[in-house]
Amino acid sequence: MAPTPSPRTGTDRRSFLRFTAGAAALLPLASLAGCSGGGRDAGTLRIAFQQFGSNTIKQEWIERAAETFSAQNPELVIDLVPIVASENDYFTKNELLMSSPRTSPDLVYEDSFILLSDVGAGYLQPMTDLVEGWDHWDDIAEASKLAVTGEDGEVYGVPITTDTRAIWFHREVFEQAGLPADWQPTSWEDILEAARAIKDSGSEAIPFFMFAGTPQGEKASMQGFEMLLYGTGDGTGLYDEDTKKWVLGSQGFIDSLAFLKTVVDEELTASLGQLLDPNISEQIYTSLLPDAKLGMLIDGSWISQNWTETAGRPWPEWPEVVGLADMPTQDGGGTGTVTLAGGWGLSIPQHVTDRETAFRFLETLVSTETLVDYAIADNHISVRNDVAEVEEYLSYSPAVEYFTKLLDTAYYRPALPAYPEVSSALQEAMEAVLTGSEPEAAAAAYDATVRDIVGPENVQEAQG
Repeated sequence: MAPTPSPRTGTDRRSFLRFTAGAAALLPLASLAGCSGGGRDAGTLRIAFQQFGSNTIKQEWIERAAETFSAQNPELVIDLVPIVASENDYFTKNELLMSSPRTSPDLVYEDSFILLSDVGAGYLQPMTDLVEGWDHWDDIAEASKLAVTGEDGEVYGVPITTDTRAIWFHREVFEQAGLPADWQPTSWEDILEAARAIKDSGSEAIPFFMFAGTPQGEKASMQGFEMLLYGTGDGTGLYDEDTKKWVLGSQGFIDSLAFLKTVVDEELTASLGQLLDPNISEQIYTSLLPDAKLGMLIDGSWISQNWTETAGRPWPEWPEVVGLADMPTQDGGGTGTVTLAGGWGLSIPQHVTDRETAFRFLETLVSTETLVDYAIADNHISVRNDVAEVEEYLSYSPAVEYFTKLLDTAYYRPALPAYPEVSSALQEAMEAVLTGSEPEAAAAAYDATVRDIVGPENVQEAQG
């Protein structure tokens, strides 16, 4: 792999790289938005991205690319805008920045689930003409291309990462509960039985955790509810691609909420306060799971990034201590297992200063060499064939091959502008169950909300 070019000799690194929001991102948005002064400098290229907790992996990836880009473009300054926020807050703050020509970044890091909503709101501009002349466009998986393509057929982003989800389990907790080290559940009931065994073993560990409720944002929808719903076997999911309508009233929806109610009612999961803590994920990764205080967790392919040598909580033993199991379908039917796939990419806002320059920096950010390094540091699955063929990528993690294979049968969220609002309704339904509502009542409230969101002409009752 070619080394990253060094900054030009005699140049102070801060002359081409600065932090518009390093500390200001912790302040209210009014402070963040005002930190650049009155006007936009044509010689400055600004990139906004999420920085969660102590994780600076994205920042380091952008810094390395900025050094390379600056060596070739000494007249330009790269402004980093790390938005230190939880997932939901990041989307809100990013949209507020993009809404004004004075504060808008030139590149933004976008989750595929929010992208088309941002397109519909007028925050992003098409990139079709730019990507069609780019060498690596054909290396991107077709499903990932579809996720960044609007209903108008235009491309609005360059996909970078993808991911899959499974059950992470602590083998020592399982051993204490008399459960096998190679555990693989074949139904939801197997998960419940394992959780009950952990609870009955006298272990201090929380038996089972899945993200749920509005404070958890999209994690609740994707790592939680949809990992259940898409395994219920009713063949409908959230949206019917054939009829182009959102599906309401499915038994699978109610059953998914009933599973959540069972783990809460039987005290097989964390306390309500923990479930509704927007920062619980960092506690899970840095203490609960490494310290054997959690038995099972439904989560994504990337979470072992929290245990590398340079992470906040190094845990070199995790490959021996942690097991991975496919998420089963409700009763073992269908394909037998289920996973959801998503991903992030880079987009150009409507108020970009110079779209061609922004795309040139984007090309540096997503060169093969840079993305191999980023995938390894971030512990994600690449959407690019050229990256996936590099031996260093293929061998960077004990889990990368496992999670990559799950892509073959992965479900994707409906890539539609209404999805973020529908997702919020899912989170509200989960939270209602967490706080005492019956699954049927929470499902009925969800149905009513979705009718209001998309219009009664765009919904249908589940079949069967």
